[in-house]
Amino acid sequence: MASLKFSTLCIIIALIVSLILFSAFIALLVMISPSDFIRSLETKEMQYSLKLTITTSLISTFLAVIIGIPVAYALARKDFPGKNLVKTILDLPMAMPEIVLGITLLLLFGHTPLAQFLSMIGVKIVFSPLGIIVAQLFSALPYTLRILSSSYETINPRYELVSRSLGYGELETFVKITLPLSKAGLIASTAVAFARSVGAFGAVLILAGGVYMVTETLPITLYLNISYGNLSMAISAGILLIIVSFITIFIIEKMGGGKLWR
Repeated sequence: MASLKFSTLCIIIALIVSLILFSAFIALLVMISPSDFIRSLETKEMQYSLKLTITTSLISTFLAVIIGIPVAYALARKDFPGKNLVKTILDLPMAMPEIVLGITLLLLFGHTPLAQFLSMIGVKIVFSPLGIIVAQLFSALPYTLRILSSSYETINPRYELVSRSLGYGELETFVKITLPLSKAGLIASTAVAFARSVGAFGAVLILAGGVYMVTETLPITLYLNISYGNLSMAISAGILLIIVSFITIFIIEKMGGGKLWR
């Protein structure tokens, strides 16, 4: 009976928190009329911002997953000197404010030998669309690593040992055994990485700059238009961010068989 009451209490708390968040989203939706929202969508600024956000987020998500797959495997399965330090460094962007992450990236790609080398080969990161991808990547990567690493750890190592005993190499075992068994984690990490990339603001603002219709992603559009006092455009950008994030999470949750929370 006590267990039932506790479970009921947990459900009630979940419903209350969901209701509060839902009410906040509704409050944003009713702030402007549908006609104002449509007019905002038809502006060149909003269309450019939406296209740039989706494009850069897809690229940064792809990079985060490609990098995250082997790195998370190393963290979950292998022991090596300095492993705990490496894990701490990789997790650090989750704990620090995005604006601090942006400053560190700005210094790295703006005032170091690495920056000089990139400049020599014609690669410009600071205050450019490429800077958006870099900022989004480092904002999303820690979450990708966390989810993938947890996914690998839930896989029984015996499956891999059996595969190796049958003559498969380490890479072949990973591709044919480990990776398919971590499918749910891979889908979940992709969803979270994309959502984080779409919503990245502080790091993007500092590294890529909030340049009108050059490095203007949806969060930057929201920020710039609030600064200008154009609330209609700002709220429209906020609504688009919610819609894109909701659709992404919902679709990929369905694709993952409802395992995003498992």
